[in-house]
Amino acid sequence: MTELVHVDPAAEAATRWWRDAVIYQVYVRSFADGNGDGIGDLLGVRSRLRYLADLGVDAIWLNPFYTSPMADFGYDVADYRDVDPIFGSLADAKALIDDAHAHDLRVIVDVVPNHTSDQHVWFQQALAARPGSPERERYIFREGKGAHGELPPNDWESVFGGPAWTRLADGQWYLHLFAPEQPDLNWENPEVHAEFESILRFWLDLGVDGFRIDVSHGMVKAEGLPDVGHPDQVKMIGTEVVPFFDQDGVHEIHRAWRRLLDSYPGERIGVAEAWVPTLDRLANYVRPDELHQAFNFHFLTTPWDAEAFRLVIDESLRSAGSVGAPATWVLSNHDVKRHVTRYGHGELGLRRARAAALLTLALPGSTYIYQGEELGLPEVLDLPEEFLRDPQRLRNPEDGRDGCRVPIPWADVEPHFGFTMPGIEATWLPMPDSWGPLSVQSQLRDPASTLSLYRTALRIRRDLDASGDAPLTWLDSPQGTLAFRRGDGLAVTINLTGEPVELPAPGRLLLASATPVVEDGTVRLAPDSAAWWGRDDT
Repeated sequence: MTELVHVDPAAEAATRWWRDAVIYQVYVRSFADGNGDGIGDLLGVRSRLRYLADLGVDAIWLNPFYTSPMADFGYDVADYRDVDPIFGSLADAKALIDDAHAHDLRVIVDVVPNHTSDQHVWFQQALAARPGSPERERYIFREGKGAHGELPPNDWESVFGGPAWTRLADGQWYLHLFAPEQPDLNWENPEVHAEFESILRFWLDLGVDGFRIDVSHGMVKAEGLPDVGHPDQVKMIGTEVVPFFDQDGVHEIHRAWRRLLDSYPGERIGVAEAWVPTLDRLANYVRPDELHQAFNFHFLTTPWDAEAFRLVIDESLRSAGSVGAPATWVLSNHDVKRHVTRYGHGELGLRRARAAALLTLALPGSTYIYQGEELGLPEVLDLPEEFLRDPQRLRNPEDGRDGCRVPIPWADVEPHFGFTMPGIEATWLPMPDSWGPLSVQSQLRDPASTLSLYRTALRIRRDLDASGDAPLTWLDSPQGTLAFRRGDGLAVTINLTGEPVELPAPGRLLLASATPVVEDGTVRLAPDSAAWWGRDDT
């Protein structure tokens, strides 16, 4: 007779923290400098954990801090089981994980499985070995085309521009979907699978709560490595699936990793960075036996338009819900221009960014905050040329990611606003002289600041104890606006027009990005603003 096991629903729900978590992205190089070299590090992150706990987030996601030559600022990993001296030591990583847990913050780390650094011991062994050797089978080496193999094996282009192939002196070519210093691994090789299972176990045993999986859509390539045929497909425009992205074979890898994550206590999670053409394709990554979350880049790239936002919200909830997963929401990250600038820059961009924050934090599911967005930081567009080292700029100077990676300001003190120690000559990227009023210190003194808005919104969100599965019901509202109510009672109104708009007040005002006028059951929303409302009886 099978023994019946009673599962406490409340206890089970408590472990599913990720379904409605607010996760704060820490770009370690630019968060806080703890040793005075002008570069952010793990010691600096530890020193600011109280700030993050007080902000009200549930977890932090750390960009790569592993041993690396930094050709792509850490996404070219030379040793997956150690910390680069720039960022500290393995002991610093362990201390950070433990301190974060003491602050009730979970820790998610990056894992980079599509490629390694060209300085990784495996690739150095491959370079020293002969064509066809076991060492080369860990990567994707091929003979070239043409009479003498002088042409690349196919027409694939690197995401960073130029051919995705580099030729060695012995005539063979190796594949790199990103920089030449980032050779792609061969995931048809069982040795690669075993190595990454070992890497994941290493960090899980150290105490991390999950992994953000870089290029999770890219590890498996189409059989035979066929030509793309049309260069626009490289950018995943439209509904095309290119031969090196979003192949069905990646899902077997994610299923194996889900089994590994589930074998550890405490709901350790996997988060997919998957640039795929449709939200239905994205849902494949978060099926019940695969990863827990996937970044919603469709939401991130939505223009400032009420109809466009409603469409992407509906599609996101529908597609994620079809596989039982929570939707995720993100406005910025380390790879795109900050949304203050994307939404119009200056006062207009900040006004819209504040409204977008209230929209995003109210949506059912999990939200990601990119460091500095809670301060309303804009993209830095005028960095001196000598500081611009992002390999993505090789494709297009306007495509560089340096401007969203400028260190964040902590204090009013110039020239580095508390990011590093006094007397340090320069930070790795220069900080604008005008950022003093945007610093944490300045904004904590101002109850109307963007930081105060985020802190209050996150407190309300937590007090509501909102489920990631809370249903959303759209309310009638004028053109150019959105209004909805969640199942837990929270209502949201947002005016995406440049003019004041009147609509019915759906309850008691809790918070607003710009002060509205409420009179006789009607609210007059300021241009590009949003408000949260509680039920009148709460």
